[in-house]
Amino acid sequence: MSNLIREDIKIRLKNAFQEQFGTQDIDYVAAPGRVELLGNHTDHQRGKVLAASVDLKAYAAFAPNGTNSVNIVSEGHSAHKIDLNDLMPDVSEFGTAKSIIKGVLYGFYTRHKDGALKGEGLKGFDAYIISEVLTGSGLSSSAAFEVLLGRILNKLCFEESASPIEIAKIGQMAENRFFGKPCGLMDQAASSIGNVVFFDFKDSENPSTEQIEFDFQKAGYALCAVACGAGHADLTADYASIPKDMGNVAGLFGKKVLEELPMEEFLTNEAMIKEKLGERPFLRALHFYEESQRAEAAATALKENDISAFLKLANESGISSRTKLSNIIPASKPEENKLDTAMRIAVALLGGKQEDGSQGSGMKGAVRMNGGGFSGTFLAIVPLDELDSFKNKIEARLGQGSCMVLNT
Repeated sequence: MSNLIREDIKIRLKNAFQEQFGTQDIDYVAAPGRVELLGNHTDHQRGKVLAASVDLKAYAAFAPNGTNSVNIVSEGHSAHKIDLNDLMPDVSEFGTAKSIIKGVLYGFYTRHKDGALKGEGLKGFDAYIISEVLTGSGLSSSAAFEVLLGRILNKLCFEESASPIEIAKIGQMAENRFFGKPCGLMDQAASSIGNVVFFDFKDSENPSTEQIEFDFQKAGYALCAVACGAGHADLTADYASIPKDMGNVAGLFGKKVLEELPMEEFLTNEAMIKEKLGERPFLRALHFYEESQRAEAAATALKENDISAFLKLANESGISSRTKLSNIIPASKPEENKLDTAMRIAVALLGGKQEDGSQGSGMKGAVRMNGGGFSGTFLAIVPLDELDSFKNKIEARLGQGSCMVLNT
């Protein structure tokens, strides 16, 4: 369960909380990071995604403080104090943890005001947070943080009346409107729902979710998040260019998102799209259609315990992110190629023909982009009997600790 907390973590949280805020009647929650198995940049166009929560989590100790303020301290980071009377978005706060906190608080406030949530409503509290989901790890530390805040509020103020998908939607709104990042719903939903989950976001208000029982270790494979050594700083514009390009293609046909545009109509108008918008928007839109189909096929493969079919689809996803989606090397910083280099190394270690990224029939696992792209981490799916060798060799090239072995 994604909300379980180890006893050693509880002790650390309790001691840190009491040192920061004093002795109180403390409660605890947790929220996991996530890994994207298939469906790179499909959620914001209301497509399909296969994702999984992982065993690296964010944890919080919290207690009401009897004031009209929220005080949050995250281990290793600055403290934040939020006035519950001041919860409107502020452009000057974009990109900060404070903006996310305000956004989640605002989201719960408005849903309670509209009668969607039970409970007494917002009240001040103190919280101390410890996170294993490191910033820039590619495991969506922001989504874990948003879901963690949502679980605190749900438990403390709203009689746990917010569903997991409602908590996720509040987190997405906070990231979109308050943090300034145009993300889809997948990150928050994967963290909030937990386990391996197949999403269909066609109905954005009520997305379809299906939990899938699948154990990668029993199938003989490990999931590895491999950090390339490059941060996300100043890459928001590159990330935002993907939904913008896809949205511009949909807009040519009077649609808001690509899911509203039939693939057949899209393909029939290839020449017109390229003439009006250029090659990159067309290829990114093509990636969306194919990737959404791959995500659904991958979910079926896992339900049928067909790991070979899943790995083939995962590799196809990795190639598409490189050749069509173009989210490996940032256009704003073409010299920033650490992610590109790291993925090529992993392909070679898993039996790819060479470090140029080509993935021939000798691939023993899979390598694909995980999350927004351009930096952070990618996903390597590695045979268990080669895990130690893969981890040692990749860390010899990329640095100690760069390969995180995950459990779903």
